[in-house]
Amino acid sequence: MKEELEKITPSKISSFQVFLIHVCCGLALAVGFWVAHNVYSINLIFDPTGTLRLIWAIEFPVVILLFSCFRQKPEKCSYLKAIARGLLGLPVGALINALGALALGAPAGLQYFERTVSWSLLMSSLTFVPTACVYGSCWTDWHRIFACTKPKGSLDFMLCLPAHGAVIGAWFGAWPMPLDWERPWQDWPICVSYGAMAGYVAGMVGSLGLALMHTGGKQLKAE
Repeated sequence: MKEELEKITPSKISSFQVFLIHVCCGLALAVGFWVAHNVYSINLIFDPTGTLRLIWAIEFPVVILLFSCFRQKPEKCSYLKAIARGLLGLPVGALINALGALALGAPAGLQYFERTVSWSLLMSSLTFVPTACVYGSCWTDWHRIFACTKPKGSLDFMLCLPAHGAVIGAWFGAWPMPLDWERPWQDWPICVSYGAMAGYVAGMVGSLGLALMHTGGKQLKAE
């Protein structure tokens, strides 16, 4: 599978390949929840740190191994180098996500430190690592995808929409936290994590839809 993906250039990624990548990433999230619940008997509400740690530990390898196949300029960047970029991107993205969450009001006490680290690593796996594997440190591409939001094709849709979906979902998920309902799922970062993963899945669905439209438009032009 890896060899087949490596032969694909960004302009030739088919809708089926987009679908395949998203299914694998989505299944990794589902497997993380399944392992947490059925193997370790934990969940996000009663053990958010352990559950988030399991989910990102399963999601991250899937993301980094798949998206490294789509690295730009493969003649200059080997598969292992793309993996190394993803490994480096994980802590960098986690730090950015953690600082962003703290700036927006996430609790900063020591009792929340492990939760914040686990949540940030998961968010980095969903938002930062895929682009790090594909584009490395190319600021032009990062700026185009995330600041200007101008994806060029199916590959950029795969990077842009799920990442934006995760961030927006986390933001919406934080809304119930300050309310005085006194529910256990309102604690940091439980509802934020649910929102982020829901937004990530929605972003994957949206990117697949746009990939289908992009591929269909190119076929019509060719005809």
